Amino acid sequence: MGIYRNILVPLAYDPGHPAKAEIAAARALAAPGAQITLLHVLDPVPHFAAAHMPESARDAARTTVEHDLERHAGALLGAEVRVTEGDPGREIVAQATELGCDCIVMASHRTHKGEYGSTTARVVRKAHCAVHLLR
Repeated sequence: MGIYRNILVPLAYDPGHPAKAEIAAARALAAPGAQITLLHVLDPVPHFAAAHMPESARDAARTTVEHDLERHAGALLGAEVRVTEGDPGREIVAQATELGCDCIVMASHRTHKGEYGSTTARVVRKAHCAVHLLR
């Protein structure tokens, strides 16, 4: 039986990386009645590119991600879905703080040198709650 009451699960959309492991870990770590929030952080569009990108393309991307997160949330009763924009590491920590999370469950996304990626490293350093990393 899990021990965490409020879990944030940030999900990246990397090719070949399904969210099954993160969702299974969140389910295992969750106390009965826990709140689980699935989060995806959209990278900001650079200013030079924003002028050439129709707003509808950005809206379509957000809608696609929201629908996919809602599909994943179906495996977790009562899970919430959030899609934000910004620097992923900063935004994950900010969302965990805003939501009062006591645990973040995320994939480690190691670099080619075997070190944690910049997003993972920032979350581990800055989060004010437990961070459960999956390899």
